[in-house]
This record gives sequence, C-alpha cells and structure tokens, in this order.
Amino acid sequence: MLISVLNVTKTYMMDKVIIPALTDVSLEIDSGDFICLMGPSGAGKSTLLHVLGCIETPTSGDVCIRGENTRAMNDASLSRFRNRHIGFIFQNFNLVSVLNVRENVEYPLAIRGGKIDRSRVESVIESVGLVDYMNHRPDELSGGQRQRVAIARALVTNPDIILADEPTANLDSKTGEKIIDLLVHLNRDCGTTFIFSTHNEALSHYAHRTIGILDGRLA
Repeated sequence: MLISVLNVTKTYMMDKVIIPALTDVSLEIDSGDFICLMGPSGAGKSTLLHVLGCIETPTSGDVCIRGENTRAMNDASLSRFRNRHIGFIFQNFNLVSVLNVRENVEYPLAIRGGKIDRSRVESVIESVGLVDYMNHRPDELSGGQRQRVAIARALVTNPDIILADEPTANLDSKTGEKIIDLLVHLNRDCGTTFIFSTHNEALSHYAHRTIGILDGRLA
C-alpha cells in the first residue's frame, strides 16, 4: 500500500468559528493508481490533496506514505520527504516568471541540492513535448505549454506520487484533454501514481478509480 489515510479530519479557524474542510476521511491508494477526486468547488478536494502532499497537516487522523506516518514528521522532515517522493501540479501553474522552462523544471532539484542531472532535465522536458521551448519564459508560452512545464517540474525528481489540483481548470476543453492524455501516458509508461482533482465529470472517465467527495466527506 503506497498511501493509507485513516480517519483524517482537517479544520480551519476563521475568527472564532471552526470551519470543517475534511471529516473522518479514510482511503487507501496503491502504487501505480490513477485516481480522480471528483466533487464540486468547496467540497474539500484541494484540502485532501494538500494533506496527501504534506503541504498541510491534518487536525486529527493519520496519513501514511511508503509506510511512514507523516504526522510524526517535523517541518524540515516533511519538506525533505515531499521533495523526494511527491510532485505537485497546481491549477495556476506556479511557475517562476523570471526563469525559463529549463530553469523552472530544474528548480526542485536545485532545492534538493547536489549536482543537477542535465540529461534527466532535458529528457523530462522532451517527454512533455517542450524540447524546442527550453529557453522560453512562462509569459512566452500558452496555457497548455505552461501546464506541461508544471508537469515536467513535478516529474523531474522521479517522485512516487504526483498530485494535480484541477490541472485543466484554466485551459480550454481541447487543451485540457491533451493534458489528461499526457498524464495517462506518463502513468502507464512510468508507473507513477497520479491523483488529480476535478469537478468536470468527463475527465473522471480517464481514471482507474473515481473517489467522490462532498462537504469534506467521501461520497
């Protein structure tokens, strides 16, 4: 079992009001899965992805990844664990505007430290079809190309898990389908576990398994 989530609850405090984002969520995910988290805006999809990605800590419950309980880790340990095992694709791309495509893809490796494997970087950029754009900056790319850069950046560390938060939300339908096709291809050829969220029911048909979420609970 790659990921085990047991009775996870996540709440936020807004002024003096407790806002529940996740309530008693339990699920298991195997290595190589391609999973869709399906639900309307505000259902808790992004919060669950952030908890799975070690970006946020659950208020209660446990998240075990590769047999390690992430709640037992401090911030520094979580950062190292996330950098080595988890890639994240944000719906707003989160690219660094002053860096070109190659530099944006290299960024997680630079954070890790040590010598950067340039051949690995170029291979990943080629795998997402951007080998002719390596010296372009984000503002010189289309939305679909920026999302491909974000995918390459998530892939470059060779993570066990890639989490994609509404990866087609800012793209037209045709480009969005191409991006999901690319994720399916990478899942099949590389065996990487993908978990993506969407409120678009048509995209859920690409998944091995669809997990519904509504009002912070699994449906």
